[in-house]
Amino acid sequence: MLNTLKKVFGFQSFRPNQEAIIKNILDKKDVFAVMPTGGGKSLCYQLPARMMTGITVVISPLISLMKDQVDAAIENGMSAAFLNSSLSAQEMSSVYKKLKGNDLELLYISPERFAMPDFLEMLKSIPISLFAIDEAHCVSEWGHDFRPDYLSLCNITRIFPHIPVSAFTATATPKVQKDIINKIRLRSPHIIRASFNRQNLFYQVKSKIGLESQIMEFLKEHADEPGIIYRTTRDSVFRLTEYLVDQGVSALPYHAGLTPEQRNRNQEAFSRDRVTIIVATIAFGMGIDKSNVRFVIHADLPKNIEGYYQETGRAGRDGERANCLLFFGRQDIPKIRYFIDQMPNEKERSISMEKLNKSVTYASHNVCRRRQLLEYFGENYTEENCGACDICLGNVEKVDITVDAQIVMSAMSRTGQYFGTRHIIDVVAGADTKRIRELQHNEIKTYGAGKHKEKNHWQFIVDELLAQEAILQDGGQYPVLILTKKGIEILYGREKIEGLKREEIKKKPKAFKVSGFEPYDEALFDKLRVLRKKIAEDHKVPPYIIFSDMTLHEMCVYFPSVLEEMRAISGVGDTKLERYGADFTNEIKAHLDKNPGILIPDRKPVALSANTPPQKMKGGTIEKTYDLFKEGLSIKEIAKRRNLATSTITGHLETLIRDGRDIEIDRLFDPERRNAIEEMFLALKTWNTGSVVEHSNGTVSYDDAKLVRAFVQQKG
Repeated sequence: MLNTLKKVFGFQSFRPNQEAIIKNILDKKDVFAVMPTGGGKSLCYQLPARMMTGITVVISPLISLMKDQVDAAIENGMSAAFLNSSLSAQEMSSVYKKLKGNDLELLYISPERFAMPDFLEMLKSIPISLFAIDEAHCVSEWGHDFRPDYLSLCNITRIFPHIPVSAFTATATPKVQKDIINKIRLRSPHIIRASFNRQNLFYQVKSKIGLESQIMEFLKEHADEPGIIYRTTRDSVFRLTEYLVDQGVSALPYHAGLTPEQRNRNQEAFSRDRVTIIVATIAFGMGIDKSNVRFVIHADLPKNIEGYYQETGRAGRDGERANCLLFFGRQDIPKIRYFIDQMPNEKERSISMEKLNKSVTYASHNVCRRRQLLEYFGENYTEENCGACDICLGNVEKVDITVDAQIVMSAMSRTGQYFGTRHIIDVVAGADTKRIRELQHNEIKTYGAGKHKEKNHWQFIVDELLAQEAILQDGGQYPVLILTKKGIEILYGREKIEGLKREEIKKKPKAFKVSGFEPYDEALFDKLRVLRKKIAEDHKVPPYIIFSDMTLHEMCVYFPSVLEEMRAISGVGDTKLERYGADFTNEIKAHLDKNPGILIPDRKPVALSANTPPQKMKGGTIEKTYDLFKEGLSIKEIAKRRNLATSTITGHLETLIRDGRDIEIDRLFDPERRNAIEEMFLALKTWNTGSVVEHSNGTVSYDDAKLVRAFVQQKG
């Protein structure tokens, strides 16, 4: 397991819970895992896919995410593909051919495809090692994103009784967890419930006052950082995007009103760092695996905590610091209630209202944001101060707000309790509006009683009165403020009321670390980002698939200028080392040459053992390469016949050589050339192929070095 983790994925150790999940999968046991976004779920089934015989079938509703996940697996040297409606007939045929030829380790499909009878029959005919169900909360009507198509997945354990099933989700309350296990019919599953605490995320809620200017103020403080801004409607997405572009911000919209081509184009522009900001409805993000999102802004109140948690979880997937900012205005509540009221099913309406109330509580109560989120998911958070939310970093003090509360409630009473928040605040603040004059509210005693204070202060008073149920909002889409029994007691001086006043954040969040390293070389980081983007464009993949920001930050701390040192960097597996190692070490070397005063911390390089275990034979795919080689075909001819990359065929031959198969090495190399490469390995005293390639000034390819290395090691 550890050897595969390092060689394929480039990591020295597992994240919490990964090892236990993988061990149970390899033991062919069912698994149910609740792991937060960015917790490393995909590795839990991708690593077993490399180690087990047969194909791992991943079921996911995220069609637009499948390509990125497949591209990432391929970049790590795995054989992977997806089947969905975005493929042409020819591309679909190619995937089916690979499936029937047992040439895949990973196959991504949607739940709708799994339900197709013909496809199900095809699955029965191929060797399957594992079913992995992603976004498993979609199977539960108690979850925030129930999808009826997921119910067909309850047939997996019946149709494939001997195949292990693993279900993964980032958001499930204990109630939803129980429902998922029952619906999918998992068999005595190993259950992992990881902590929901994303320590690198900073949570903050601000009152919504002048939203567009508030957002611009935030963006100026976070210039050039990629981020997502969520809005509830298409119109609000369009308006905000237009405003940001007018202000010189690199932004694009994403909503259901755009054509599929426009949505895909805009999403790709964001994924590939061609645009900085995406303004979107909640439809966006389920199809993106971009690891370097530095902030998520909710410009409107989320309708439930599960959705909010999942959406904020799209920030900082690389483990780097990230901001989660929610703008809260009570005017958002009736808009959501209006849609809830349209639901025909009474049970569904009740569940949705309960979830909305939890969102309002989260946004309006001055209690640690992190504690509220974790407790919602059944996790006990014992820290007194999380150090990474606005409540814990702000100076919170109790203040007597009785007099100001009486001013607001008096304005409500004198206007007949027929008006909403904005109008009441206008009356108190003494605003000279046409509506106030028409209604003659400028003549009531309370008019202008609060003009000596800013409107945002009166919004704070209204929010506190609502939070403490001294007043209520009543009505549908345009609710009015009404007094409660408690409010009447306060209005007539028979009770006092206190509010929790928060000052601006002054302390530095303790959760804000950069990859655990401070400082890193920012000038080098910018150079490596440019190099990464160029390589990504050449390979037609998003930059984060080449290397994450965290991997680049580590390079900018340890400055690996030779390939042995690069191997020690987290996220640099064998395939990526061979493909990109030389480019990045050359860039780092050039930076060190220009800056001779840089001090480099010590770190022991990871050497490749000569006793590296041979790759496990995968479902006959290596055997097919062996048969074609014995027929006399060259590497290029085998690759063309099998529709695989030459590097994949080279990997097959390397495994066959290590396994002691009869591979005529002289068919692959001129004896003189082979001897010269052997001598390089011996002279350099290393089995690192990159060192040989570097020493030869590029005259020896990585593929050649791998084959000769395997031959020498097997012979010796």
